[in-house]
Amino acid sequence: MKNSSQSQNYKKLDLILKELPWYVEEYIDKKKRKLSPGTLLNYCHDFKIFFNWLVSEGFYNGEIKEIPLSLFETLTTQQIEDFLSFLKFQLDNREITINRKLSSLKSLFNYLQNIAETEKLEPYLIRNVMAKIEFNDVSEDPETIANRMEGKILIGDEYEDFRVFVAKDYGEINKSNKRITTFYKMNKERDTAIVSLFLGSGLRLSELVWLNIEDIDFNKNCVRVIRKGNKEQYVYFSEQAMTDLKAYLSIRSNNYNIPRENKAVFVAAPMGPKGTTRRLSGRAIEKLIEKYAIAFGKPSLSVHKLRHSFATRYHSEINDVPKLRRQLGHSSIETTMIYTHLKNEDLKNAINKLNMPKEQ
Repeated sequence: MKNSSQSQNYKKLDLILKELPWYVEEYIDKKKRKLSPGTLLNYCHDFKIFFNWLVSEGFYNGEIKEIPLSLFETLTTQQIEDFLSFLKFQLDNREITINRKLSSLKSLFNYLQNIAETEKLEPYLIRNVMAKIEFNDVSEDPETIANRMEGKILIGDEYEDFRVFVAKDYGEINKSNKRITTFYKMNKERDTAIVSLFLGSGLRLSELVWLNIEDIDFNKNCVRVIRKGNKEQYVYFSEQAMTDLKAYLSIRSNNYNIPRENKAVFVAAPMGPKGTTRRLSGRAIEKLIEKYAIAFGKPSLSVHKLRHSFATRYHSEINDVPKLRRQLGHSSIETTMIYTHLKNEDLKNAINKLNMPKEQ
């Protein structure tokens, strides 16, 4: 699984680097030892947005691949601020997203100024305009983030209600539509297993996409995944998720006409003249969750919100932040601490007991 995921991202990385200037490829080569191909791919997408903006604004007349280093020496802080405004008002990026893209550019410009050297041992850049630009002040504290998140995740009975909706109710409300019914009957076990795994483990989308059959340990209720930073980890999942996963795997080969060499857990229906079965893509999974969420009456629900739903329930029932951090694969415990700010009925009940008068 690790090799397949890395191989796909490296192929995408090679393709996008062909569109970018030589110094970006040099920068990426230097970073390959420390960063995952997925992270490097995101950096390149950020660079491409910036370079395309430079061309569209008339700073350079030509292909983005040919943008010279000398152009960066002439950029003003106001022009960079204009680019950040473009991200906010034209691309509708949130402050935290703008900060991430700015961080990518700061890293590139820092390399060009402080690390890269010419044959004469001179830096590629003398003046680094990005060093003069400050990050946006993202002032939301964990409690604010948690409160905003709370209305977009599954709470209480909704947790099981959504799973049942995917497993059964969606088919009932659409039984008069033959096309929808046919498609649903073919995929309901698969879709139920996907939802159940998200809700029963807190897996990331990419981790679920790249699951192979051999990654599942049916005796210990866990799966082997490659987390951020290319770290291998075994992640546990619920009994319900195991039940739903086994139900799907029992019909997987017959429903999807899968060749023996295809080891992907989740696959798409055969397509094309040869009826080729392929690994279900991340975008396809996002769309199927979106479809069920809208029909369920909670359109804001997404793959990532299912992960949040799991984390919220885990914290409410187990209340062990270090274990939750490991289960989610967070590198920082501060990220995990967000879930401690969500409503916790156990905590509420404990506080209520403190307010009760003591027996005389």
